[in-house]
Amino acid sequence: MKYMFTYDLMESARNTNEWLGASARAFASYPAFALSMNPMLPLMAAWGEVTERTFSRMIAKPDWGIRSIVGPDGQDHIVDVKPVVEKPFGNLIQFFVRRRSPMARKILLIAPMSGHYATLLRSTVASLLPDADVFVTDWHNARDIPVSAGKFDVEDYTLYLAEFMKALGPDTHVIAVCQPAPLALAATAYLAAEDPEAQPKSLVLIGGPVDPDAAATEVTDFGRRITMGQLEHLAVQRVGFKYKGAGRMVYPGLLQLQSFIAMNAERHGKAFSEQVFRTARGEASDHDAHNRFYDEYLAVMDMTAEFYLSTVERIFKKREIATNAFVVAGRTVDLGAITRVSVMTVEGANDDISAPGQCVAALKLLTGLSDDKKGQHLEPDAGHYGIFAGRSWRLNIRPLVLNFIDRAGGKAKAKIALASAQ
Repeated sequence: MKYMFTYDLMESARNTNEWLGASARAFASYPAFALSMNPMLPLMAAWGEVTERTFSRMIAKPDWGIRSIVGPDGQDHIVDVKPVVEKPFGNLIQFFVRRRSPMARKILLIAPMSGHYATLLRSTVASLLPDADVFVTDWHNARDIPVSAGKFDVEDYTLYLAEFMKALGPDTHVIAVCQPAPLALAATAYLAAEDPEAQPKSLVLIGGPVDPDAAATEVTDFGRRITMGQLEHLAVQRVGFKYKGAGRMVYPGLLQLQSFIAMNAERHGKAFSEQVFRTARGEASDHDAHNRFYDEYLAVMDMTAEFYLSTVERIFKKREIATNAFVVAGRTVDLGAITRVSVMTVEGANDDISAPGQCVAALKLLTGLSDDKKGQHLEPDAGHYGIFAGRSWRLNIRPLVLNFIDRAGGKAKAKIALASAQ
């Protein structure tokens, strides 16, 4: 499958479906047809509208949509997204709040590179902004990165994280969500050996596969069943001629989306059909619950083939982080070198992607860290999304994380704004 033809074939199918939706919507919306009173016409227009939106979102990067926040003075403060460090495969960006002095808390939020854009953490960022200066890793779509930029695998990812931490300074508190949890741990250990003064104050790992074998999930079962040769044959393609990264080997976002949808095909099919009927009845809107969710869910990005394959091989199959045998730039990273960074893990009891036990395994690997610098939390009845962006995050986890950050920073327990939890 490592051909441009297969990549372009998927894009052609997506483009055709988007065109069919637009054509159906336009055709069924002619004013002259209104005289027929045929109920199939508004239904056809609704199907076209939902179909067009569905397939157009698959290649669009969502906007952050965080325009302003209310400050302690009761005034609105405009929020600007500013690049702090710009790199070929991802930027470090700041959500800069105008007319606000630097906050006591400085948080680096590490977004996952697992198929969706960093905007998946939009609600997480919005909930933290009133109480902290927030920085986020904004990963680029591999299809838009020229081949001349070189490779990007798990070691490069780890070095990017180390560079971002150094750029922000030692008073930074890091929160890694899902996929980057083991690599954030490795980046911290790398700094502990190479540049101890650049280590962050604290590290919070949320629902990440530090030790995939600690608890089985569909993801870990798939990683054990498939060989690396099979995976490369089935998942890797070359970017087509339409994009700047033409010729780059990637795990395409559209292929990932097929897997996401297949896991819950019945539920997604039902959601699509219900939205068509709501649209036909005039009950749908541009920012209703369905569109808010699927505008983000359907927006997928390509991953470099080397990053995807090295993640499966080194994190899941060989368990290099879990066995403390991870190598970065020719140096073995010793997690025991972390001795002064407070580390907390957060897991969801109902997480079916990174099951309970996979993330908390990090604490056992930190042999050089005293128990008073470790923390853990298992959120009852919470799934994967809920522990960093859902109800569980808003009501329970966010206050716990901010209190942990304050203790790690040597500050008294700060008053935590809970307005976002209402």
